[in-house]
Amino acid sequence: MIKHIVMWNVHGDTPALKKETALLVKRQFEGLIGKIPGMRKLEVGMDISGVDYACDLVLYTEFDDTAALAAYASHPEHLRVREKLGGCRIARHQVDYI
Repeated sequence: MIKHIVMWNVHGDTPALKKETALLVKRQFEGLIGKIPGMRKLEVGMDISGVDYACDLVLYTEFDDTAALAAYASHPEHLRVREKLGGCRIARHQVDYI
């Protein structure tokens, strides 16, 4: 099993606008549940700490293997979400591990 974690900071001039953008990202990624072969789990969490060094969102996914993770990267549904959200983020961090 491969775990794929991505954290983002999103655009928004006010806390309310940041929250709106974060909710859009969350809903779009949650829409992938059940659509990606080899994806065992998908969770999206929004930061509740409010500390200035926290990321706004985290995506936690589990895949059967590296081939499933690679297929996800180029899956049409994932690409659709990435395109729709391309302008939402201001920073992105990723870790993939076994």
